[in-house]
Amino acid sequence: MQPQIRVRPAVEADYDAVARITRDSYLAAGYFEDADHPYMRKVQDVALRAGHATIWVAERDGVVVGSVTLARAGEPYADIALEDELEFRMLVVDPAVQRSGAGKAMVEAILDYARQLEGVRAVALTTGQTWESAHGLYRKTGFHRVPERDWLVPGTDIKLLVYRLDV
Repeated sequence: MQPQIRVRPAVEADYDAVARITRDSYLAAGYFEDADHPYMRKVQDVALRAGHATIWVAERDGVVVGSVTLARAGEPYADIALEDELEFRMLVVDPAVQRSGAGKAMVEAILDYARQLEGVRAVALTTGQTWESAHGLYRKTGFHRVPERDWLVPGTDIKLLVYRLDV
């Protein structure tokens, strides 16, 4: 039996682990060539991100194994959130423990949290077009595609897909 996964708000002591897991999972998945890509440098600056968004971590046996960033419409890290949505971004799980339930635990915690937020009726997210394992997780947890909201990363030809789940 897998040890219990606990999802909690990130604290400063978690930032290095969050940066490493974000870097390692994006590189392992082939999303970027190297950690020096401008977007990769941005997502690894966890302290900056924490100053503008809510970051949660998933931990197992006291070890951080994943993280996710939450944002509401109008906040700096919200890309697609509508007024009645909670958006999550950068959901990552350490490649060494992927498919062990950490991603699902974070999604379930996000959904539980969203149900408690006044004015929030749905959770939305953006994911890469080729990120099949992520698509599987989102479908398994009840999200559906909203193709009319798909968008291109500014200045690139990278298309991002939008998923949404009413809570």
